[in-house]
Amino acid sequence: MKKTDSPNMDHKHHEGMDMSGHDMKGMKNGKMKSHENMKGMSHDEHADHAKVQESSVEELEMRSWKRKLIGSWIFAIPVAILMILDRVFGIDILPMGWMIPVLLILGFPVVFIFGWSTIRGGLRGFYTFYFNMDSLIALGTVIAYLTGFFSYFEFVADYSGVASMIMAIFVTGKYIEAKAKGRASQEIKKLLELGAKKARVLRGKEEIEIDISEVKVGDVMIIKPGEKIPTDGEVVKGESAVDESMVTGESLPIDKTKGDKVIGATINQDGILYVKATKIGKDTFLAHVIELVEEAQGTKVPIQRLADKITGVFVPIILIIALLSFVNWWFFTGELSRALGVAISVLVIACPCSLGLAVPISLMVGSGMGAKRGILIRKGEAIQTMKQVKTIVFDKTGTITKGKPEVTDIYSKIGEKKLLEIAASLEKLSEHPIAKAIVDKAGLKKHGNVKGFKILRGRGVEGTLTGKKIVIGNARLMNERKISLKGFEKIIEGFEEKGKTTMIVSSSGKIIGVIAVSDAVKEDSIQAIRMLNEKGYKTVMITGDNERTAKAIASQVGITQVIANVLPGDKAKEVERLQKEGFVAFVGDGVNDAPALKQSNVGIAMGTGTDIAIEAGDLVLVKGSLVGVVEAINLSKATFRKIKQNLFWAFAYNVVAIPVAIAGLLHPIMAEIAMAASSITVVSNANLLRRARI
Repeated sequence: MKKTDSPNMDHKHHEGMDMSGHDMKGMKNGKMKSHENMKGMSHDEHADHAKVQESSVEELEMRSWKRKLIGSWIFAIPVAILMILDRVFGIDILPMGWMIPVLLILGFPVVFIFGWSTIRGGLRGFYTFYFNMDSLIALGTVIAYLTGFFSYFEFVADYSGVASMIMAIFVTGKYIEAKAKGRASQEIKKLLELGAKKARVLRGKEEIEIDISEVKVGDVMIIKPGEKIPTDGEVVKGESAVDESMVTGESLPIDKTKGDKVIGATINQDGILYVKATKIGKDTFLAHVIELVEEAQGTKVPIQRLADKITGVFVPIILIIALLSFVNWWFFTGELSRALGVAISVLVIACPCSLGLAVPISLMVGSGMGAKRGILIRKGEAIQTMKQVKTIVFDKTGTITKGKPEVTDIYSKIGEKKLLEIAASLEKLSEHPIAKAIVDKAGLKKHGNVKGFKILRGRGVEGTLTGKKIVIGNARLMNERKISLKGFEKIIEGFEEKGKTTMIVSSSGKIIGVIAVSDAVKEDSIQAIRMLNEKGYKTVMITGDNERTAKAIASQVGITQVIANVLPGDKAKEVERLQKEGFVAFVGDGVNDAPALKQSNVGIAMGTGTDIAIEAGDLVLVKGSLVGVVEAINLSKATFRKIKQNLFWAFAYNVVAIPVAIAGLLHPIMAEIAMAASSITVVSNANLLRRARI
């Protein structure tokens, strides 16, 4: 978005800008349409209801796995204690003949109640021929559990306790995975909540309040101070400043007068606006942002699929190997018990419970490390793709800069303190952020005896102080009041070349000083950009500001490539263009950054920004410090290294032990120990991540 045409106080809205609103009527969303047959609900309520339900399903899934986790271990822990005492230390605390029945009773809820969804999904693969990780878990746990019954016929040993441990460990992995994955549709729900629910419109000469869904193109809406603008439109009467930060991420309110465009869901500040609705429903800016986010959501391949792809090949091979082992041993030895024991050994050693833990346990440790440093890993796929990122794109306002104007320079003919005191006395009566910056700098608590105070929208303020006419504003205002800029041109030009807003202060028709205000760069932005440049990343800044302001900020922090004058809806397009050169990470904090955060290969959201940006990010920097970007990259790479190592260890035992099992040299008990050892190795290796320096 183009915030200013010149770095002064005249903030005119970019004429070609897209516009917004909230009425979701007509949006192409299957989940929303599925509820349209519910009677007594408006279209917006259908949309909200559908999105809330969708969000609830995700939360319910996480809670479901948590219940299964707790339930599984309630029964699995006693099983583990009994097995360790009996089979490791030779201590049997149960009466003779009670061990197997107790293991079967304790194991039943673990395998067939808490693990039923896994059993059902895994066994489905045997008639659909689509095998996944659940397939071996299901077959291994069921067969291992049934050996408890077969052991009474004394042709196979009891491995029923193994089934409980396999399922309990697997359920643990699924819960960690569900928790680490994040909730993809939360940003859509928050976007829907941004917009106004009601609109005050003129129908004839009557002023009535209606639902946002009833607003029509051409309706004149009345927006009072502090109210949200219901939908995209054009000002037909009135003057005010509009806070567009929730949509654009830009910190300064934009002055609006007749003929200016306004965006739905933005907030009117200090005047009454009469706005003619120009876009509604799916044509609004906000609806367009939602559509872009939805489209971008499904474009990435989650890292969890890597394990499924491996097991898609691994599982059928193991099933064939187990079957061939069974047939060969039975054919050559004629011993059914021996053949079954070998087949079970192959299945047990091959059960990929460690594979089920390899990714989520690494994510859990990495997430914990990140959380302590203010880095939240929301989407697992970011860990995989971060290592391939070549370009890092930064939004300007609120990301590189503080997002809040501050006084940076003062040039005074009468002394800085005196100049600030005069300027602050008038600006104390204004609500404009630039005025507040001057008042804060002066430390003024009370305004002086100012008379005839006026706000000259888009230009400045004026009033009389101690009998002198004080005018504060931009060069345009000085020209209107025929106040000469002679002797101050170079000072003003120097400030403006650095992208600063200049406030010229005059007393009795003569300039007494110039105050420069700008959105100051965060203290650590320069350090962070330097570190990224040293690591060989290409750094790019993207902003709606004019090119002069943008380049001034970029040169200050060390960014060489600048993309300026970008409309809010076009940031994602710029990211897509950069992706032709390689993987791109985008760092942003505003609502309009959400599509770009989703379009990028890795979206890094500033925790000090809007909820929408935070929910759209793959990684979130809680502290809002750009040094966190460097730390997030290091953490992501370290975590992914552990994931790769864990996937290796998850199969290493199998590669070594499966041939031994096929040869009949590996007792199923030893297979169980090896399988457990692989899981312990994976967990231990993941915890070594805590030693990594990020």
